[in-house]
Amino acid sequence: MEKTTTFPVRYSAYAISIAGFVVSTALSLHFEAGYIVPCLFGALALLGTYDVLQRKHTISRNYPIVAHIRYLFESIGPEIRQYFIQSDNDEQPFSREQRTIIYQRSKDILDKRPFGSLLKIYDEGFEWINHSLQPTKIPDSNFRVQIGSRCAKPYSASVFNISAMSFGSLSANAILSLNTGAKMGGFYHDTGEGSISRYHRQPGGDLVWEIGSGYFGCRNKDGSFNPEKFTKNATLDQVKMIEVKLSQGAKPGHGGILPGAKVTPEIAEARGVSVGEDCISPAQHSAFSTPIEMLEFLDRLRVLSGGKPVGFKLAIGHPWEWFAIVKAMLETGRKPDFIVVDGGEGGTGAAPLEFINRIGTPLTEALLLVHNTLVGTNLREDISIGAAGKVTSAFNIARTLALGADWCNAARGYMFSLGCIQALNCHTGRCPSGVATQDPRRSRKLDVEDKSKRVYNFHKNTLEALQNLLEASGLRHPSELGPEHIVRRVSKTEVHSYINLFPFLAPGALLEGKTGYAVFDKYWSESKADSFDPPKFIQQLRETKLR
Repeated sequence: MEKTTTFPVRYSAYAISIAGFVVSTALSLHFEAGYIVPCLFGALALLGTYDVLQRKHTISRNYPIVAHIRYLFESIGPEIRQYFIQSDNDEQPFSREQRTIIYQRSKDILDKRPFGSLLKIYDEGFEWINHSLQPTKIPDSNFRVQIGSRCAKPYSASVFNISAMSFGSLSANAILSLNTGAKMGGFYHDTGEGSISRYHRQPGGDLVWEIGSGYFGCRNKDGSFNPEKFTKNATLDQVKMIEVKLSQGAKPGHGGILPGAKVTPEIAEARGVSVGEDCISPAQHSAFSTPIEMLEFLDRLRVLSGGKPVGFKLAIGHPWEWFAIVKAMLETGRKPDFIVVDGGEGGTGAAPLEFINRIGTPLTEALLLVHNTLVGTNLREDISIGAAGKVTSAFNIARTLALGADWCNAARGYMFSLGCIQALNCHTGRCPSGVATQDPRRSRKLDVEDKSKRVYNFHKNTLEALQNLLEASGLRHPSELGPEHIVRRVSKTEVHSYINLFPFLAPGALLEGKTGYAVFDKYWSESKADSFDPPKFIQQLRETKLR
């Protein structure tokens, strides 16, 4: 039977472009018309020819020219969803409502809403704070917490500060704006592991110097820790605390590399590396390898800094590793002045999808574990706790403090105050707002004078909103917030306050072995102060699998 060959409809655009080129060219030659139309059809015909001949993209070969329309819409799909489809309360990763309230508070304009809540208050997971029939009147919203009471130079920190973001990840003007705003508002600015740059120093705002596994700003040529360089930076008046980063919420246990092509003279100056050479952050520290060694390292930093508060930041992973650190505190008597808990919902300029989505304990569970362990071992009064993980509003601060934190940090919230539009281009260097880029053509358009005021306003107005929440709840200071104040809906007909929803240990309960909670009962007794290794029963399970 003879096979009938028909012209594929999917080639129609290609055929029309060729026909259009031939016809328009003939008409232009005959009537001496312009050549814009023939050039347009000619370009499309060349594109279609390339599509048919190339072998890399099957879609383009099957649908010449038309496939590029699909690629176009795919490339701008996130923007279409964000600006035209996304509702006010879709958190991907931050909702329009969350961003809008930051923009309004940053610009110091009206942040009120009409006609009631847009949230679905009968949906599972909805949370609120209970108010009181005896409201209070708080004279000032400048809420602070004392950190390092056993140090020679304790620090009085705001309850809401700028979380770790390095120069290199953020532009020079972004760093200048953040630190200027922090100085205006009297709150601290965490340097991130990229160390202290000239743009941190210039405004003079309070700094928390974060030291990661690359020891940037205090390293030898081989990447090991250099005590002399550490002392030079740590004793600066501007540096108020030292924070050793064990891991971060967005990519715990990953490490990182800044390619040599991106290591500019200014970045090299801040980090203590060579211009044009790869800048590597190993997955783990070289200055210590056991919990006891880590605490000894922290004590050494406290001495070298002249008695400033020293602590560490971590995202919770294996519970026995965290328990090992606490056991080391009990056995040696060495304690950090503070711990910053970074939730698994933390953000970063770039990380593998699995790390962003599936590694790291979320802030609620991580903070509860840290707080309960310190309470259960009678260490809580000696160690302050900070927390970070999608904190953008006064209610976020209130619920985090109710779970056990003393203060909160925010990174992306302050990025929004700088003008970030959540374009999700942080890893490309093409940030449209000039915040997360080293492209001077983009970053120099970020006006430091204007944006620093927005950073200041965001902090000020958020704490004023927290003040209003506390007054309505009958409280006088954020330190009075407890699990009894926050309520969560667990079904259409059932609600629980945090005090009934989550475990809260009594002081000393862990030492007495009376917790009743599986994570403590299973791992606490098996953890060791001299090792991060898993308990014996975990090792035996692994060996069984390998047989």
